Amino acid sequence: MRQVRADGYQEFAAARARHLYRSACLLTGGDTHLAEDLVQETLGRLYVKWGRVQRAENPAGYAQTVLTRTFLAHQRRRSSKERATDVIPDVPAAPGSDASLRLTLVDALGQLPPKDRAVVVLRYWEDRSIEETAAAMNASSSAVRTRCVRALARLRVLLGDGIGEYVTP
Repeated sequence: MRQVRADGYQEFAAARARHLYRSACLLTGGDTHLAEDLVQETLGRLYVKWGRVQRAENPAGYAQTVLTRTFLAHQRRRSSKERATDVIPDVPAAPGSDASLRLTLVDALGQLPPKDRAVVVLRYWEDRSIEETAAAMNASSSAVRTRCVRALARLRVLLGDGIGEYVTP
């Protein structure tokens, strides 16, 4: 019985790990090492509760919620303010992608407070509803709406003119 459950978890983790990592990179403002740590911790927590998670209506949404809460908990820790470097290393761009725009957006996300960053990632990257975002962040719907408005306004200021069409509510 345990092997069947472990197999189900392995399939789920293999299918969702890449998506969780992309979300974690956005949440951390491009800190790939912290993103890897967050995904690892998230997958560990999911494994412990896998019996309950696999019976959930939306296990992928549950995983995203765990990732978001893990990120927010990490940001509350005193040691979370340490940064090895503030320069994103050069990486080859995928064909057809706008690498400079991506780096600019990740840098701007990194300058937002953690909860504002989480709201933007969940609402606009993950395309979640306000209610789903509120549940993932353990906040009210009105708090999420307020954070969305504030975070998008801050992003527009950080990004300046000419990029506003990419960041719309």
